[in-house]
Amino acid sequence: MTVNGKNFASLSPFELKDELIRLASSGKANRAMLNAGRGNPNFLATTPRRAFFRLGLFATAESELSYSYMTPGIGGLAGIDGLEARFERFIADHHDQEGVRFLGKTLSYVRDQLGLDASAFLHEMVDGVLGCNYPVPDRMLRVSEQIVGHYLSREMTQSTIAPADMDLFAVEGGTAAMAYIFNSLQSNGLLKAGDKVAIGMPVFTPYIEIPQLEQFSLEVVPLNADPQAGWQFPDSELDKLKDPAVKVFFCVNPSNPPSVCLDQRSLDRIAALVRDERQDLMIITDDVYGTFADGFQSLFQGCPANTLLVYSFSKYFGATGWRLGVIAMHKDNRFDRALAAAPQVERDRLHRRYESLTMDVGAFKFIDRMVADSRVVALNHTAGLSLPQQVQMTLFALFALMDEADAYKTALKKLIRRRDNALHGALGVPREHDPHSVDYYTLLDVEDIARKLYGEDFAKWAIEQASTGELLFRVAESTGIVLLPGKGFGASRPSARASLANLNEYEYVAIGQALRRWADELHAQYQQRSEANRR
Repeated sequence: MTVNGKNFASLSPFELKDELIRLASSGKANRAMLNAGRGNPNFLATTPRRAFFRLGLFATAESELSYSYMTPGIGGLAGIDGLEARFERFIADHHDQEGVRFLGKTLSYVRDQLGLDASAFLHEMVDGVLGCNYPVPDRMLRVSEQIVGHYLSREMTQSTIAPADMDLFAVEGGTAAMAYIFNSLQSNGLLKAGDKVAIGMPVFTPYIEIPQLEQFSLEVVPLNADPQAGWQFPDSELDKLKDPAVKVFFCVNPSNPPSVCLDQRSLDRIAALVRDERQDLMIITDDVYGTFADGFQSLFQGCPANTLLVYSFSKYFGATGWRLGVIAMHKDNRFDRALAAAPQVERDRLHRRYESLTMDVGAFKFIDRMVADSRVVALNHTAGLSLPQQVQMTLFALFALMDEADAYKTALKKLIRRRDNALHGALGVPREHDPHSVDYYTLLDVEDIARKLYGEDFAKWAIEQASTGELLFRVAESTGIVLLPGKGFGASRPSARASLANLNEYEYVAIGQALRRWADELHAQYQQRSEANRR
């Protein structure tokens, strides 16, 4: 049943995976298919979920108060009068339930630690979890925006950017954030067809594929990370950002798939370059894996005015199905400045685009334009992330903020790093600890692994085999293991991405052992050919 991998060379890795899964599942009957291709975690945060469901029960009872005279099953809008007292009674009556205990603590934390209005928070949560109103404000609920702002401030900027200095847009996960950003940059003339965009490689595939779509037609300038330097960007690559023709720098930090944070040298060099030479440079940083890092620093921290921060709650909280993400911008930013400085003809065009929404289009911020553009402008009045989603997002943020000992974070970091050690140990190529690596994914470099196992000559031969484009299909067919091609993520060398988040530790041992057996068999073929050539 061998498949010719060349026939699928044009597919995105995430479309290719379906064929690899089919192939891996159709092998030996006594062999389990192990899918390490996709990054959906098999761990999740339970406490804020318990709180969400308990909150829903309380809110439903509150709704029924105003219609208690009617047929059971009918409720109304929850009222704010006396709400906090009834909530405190609910907490006391159900204090033995973990989710309820957490809810009780959120109220005091919001009031006493964050300095926010506890009654307004509670009413926002009760109304939101019922999902009975449109999102108002449409960009993000007021108290929720402040709470999530505190979370991002701590986790992404080490509390150097105050929540009051940020504007947030709650979106349907990081994927929606990407779509909205690209669309609004183009709609507002900040990116035009033919413009150059720098992309840090390797990278999450849509950042490569979207610019190439006909509607955008952007010229990609790759910034290639060096695998021999711990997947950091050489100065020569970062210096490509000095070119004024490069309008935007797209970066995933920590990277996907190498899972490596930008080191201090890179952060400082980019910040200096923006400060001294490229004050006009726009930066989009996708920091979804930042919460798995030690002492993480976002580019948003060093270049706040130039940076759009994308953060998704999907991986850290095990919430890919919830579709929760935010776009964060500093209130004083170069995007708004660029719109204000645009030629009059361009400002007139944009005035016509947004004049149905505001009397002062010139003061209409870029982040609010993204909200409008997300609903084709005309449907702006029904824009916004669903309220129950915003409630769960806020509870996730509070769960992390209230975990002052970082117990949840520490447990997850240990979990995925044990899996990394299990895979590479069983493969026979243990890795040295890299303080910048978060280990959510690992990029299995064919040449590097072959050299460590059997030397330079075998590595050269293995590279020739990998270059046929059929390596992952042969691995799937012979071992039942699904990996994704590094090439699809912009990796310059033959490699495969393995997620360390979605399987159990013993399964990563099995993957390492199966890959080692496959490598041993490949080496045996190499020896046979070498002996035949010597004859």
